[in-house]
Amino acid sequence: MDATSHAVGDAVMGENAAAASGGTAGATAGATAIAPGFPDAEFPWYGLDDAWTGRRWFGTVGTSPDGRVVDYGSLGHGEEPVRSYLSQDPSEGRRFAVVVTVASRTARRLDDGTGMLEATSIASAAWLAGSGLLAATEHAPMERTLRQDWLDQQTALAWDLADDIDGPAWSSLTLPVNGTPQAFRYRESEYGWVLAGDAPGVHLGAYGRGVSAYGLGFTTVTDLGSYGQ
Repeated sequence: MDATSHAVGDAVMGENAAAASGGTAGATAGATAIAPGFPDAEFPWYGLDDAWTGRRWFGTVGTSPDGRVVDYGSLGHGEEPVRSYLSQDPSEGRRFAVVVTVASRTARRLDDGTGMLEATSIASAAWLAGSGLLAATEHAPMERTLRQDWLDQQTALAWDLADDIDGPAWSSLTLPVNGTPQAFRYRESEYGWVLAGDAPGVHLGAYGRGVSAYGLGFTTVTDLGSYGQ
């Protein structure tokens, strides 16, 4: 796993947990408000293409460990996810698909000189998508310590799966990106689905529940305001 993913892992879990509990990074001041951080990215954002006619909303933005550069972010589609108990049929819960855009970066030194970050990769997108799905899911009610043990176990599993993106736990799926077929790695679980692949200038991840991944298409977002409505 690349160092960027490790560095942002704890922050991602906290941010995605906030989104999963109903909080959005999206602004509420107006219909066309754009969430902080999104306009600052030096890479293109990706979301679902025009075939998606449902609601669109802002997820979270993540920066480099020194806080100076936007490294990744997510854009949501459908209903904002909430924690769903495994005893429920996921199809009966909220329907959503979240697209994670990760800047494609080579190995680099932090601007403050405190360390090096390895290059980002498809594994980075897979980890961020997997952690996002995990944050939107919770085991059936249990004692706090047991719940934390479950979360730690599932987080470790998400790391391992992302590290082994070409392994047997993943299958191949081809979906359009800006109208061009693109190969992705895909897996399903009782919590939902996760996929990861490449797009021009970025690595793409996505996760969802109640929405089939097989009919999705991705596109460069030219109007971020459409996610603030």
